[in-house]
Amino acid sequence: MMTDLLLLCLAGTAAGLLNAVAGGGTFLSLPALIYVGVPPVAANATATLSALPGYLSSAWGFRGDMRAEGTLGFAAILGLAAFGSILGALLLIVTPGETFLWIVPWLLLLATALFAAGPMLLKILRRRGTGVAGPVLSGTAILAVSVYGGYFNGGLGIMLLATFGLLGHVDLHGMNGLKNVLSALLSLVSAAAFVWAGLIVWEQATVMAASAMAGGYAGARLSRRIVRTDLLRGFITLVGASMTVAFFVL
Repeated sequence: MMTDLLLLCLAGTAAGLLNAVAGGGTFLSLPALIYVGVPPVAANATATLSALPGYLSSAWGFRGDMRAEGTLGFAAILGLAAFGSILGALLLIVTPGETFLWIVPWLLLLATALFAAGPMLLKILRRRGTGVAGPVLSGTAILAVSVYGGYFNGGLGIMLLATFGLLGHVDLHGMNGLKNVLSALLSLVSAAAFVWAGLIVWEQATVMAASAMAGGYAGARLSRRIVRTDLLRGFITLVGASMTVAFFVL
């Protein structure tokens, strides 16, 4: 029992740090929860709730870096994110455990591929004179990634960063701040649905949430000192690729 709690504490801290710096912290917390015996769908719901304090603390750490970019205002982005997360959470609630385990590695692969290809796709858009997406395309993209985030928290940060990049955002530290604000909102809304459905394993969630809060704030301070954003992008891609391979193998 103590060994399981220690594992969850370490996984929660590392997940909070990784979510703040790059995204993908659920790549660590979800396997840890499954390892200690939590059923897959409940593990995903619990990982979503436990990530919330880390998102909040890291968003606070990035509060001075966020700038308005793209064609959508913050209010519109937040509204679309909240609606999408509800749809995704309801979809998870009705998904059988075995089906969810089969879907997970494909979701991770999609998130990692989009993030890795983000700079190249953005260059193509800019060559065509469409470097900044219009409000309809931007809103559709935000809604789609929010449904993803409500359904599966793993790779959410990577998906959000990829989406921001494709929509014309260029400041990676500002994108990290907005990513954590949206991740917190998505986690809050979807976690409320998971609590209502009785999917949260509270003892494990409490341990991971407290750990993620500490890791999230530390990660935000660390990320703001990273000058080489190309290295940060490479690190994010490596984490996503590693976890994708691990879930395909397991």
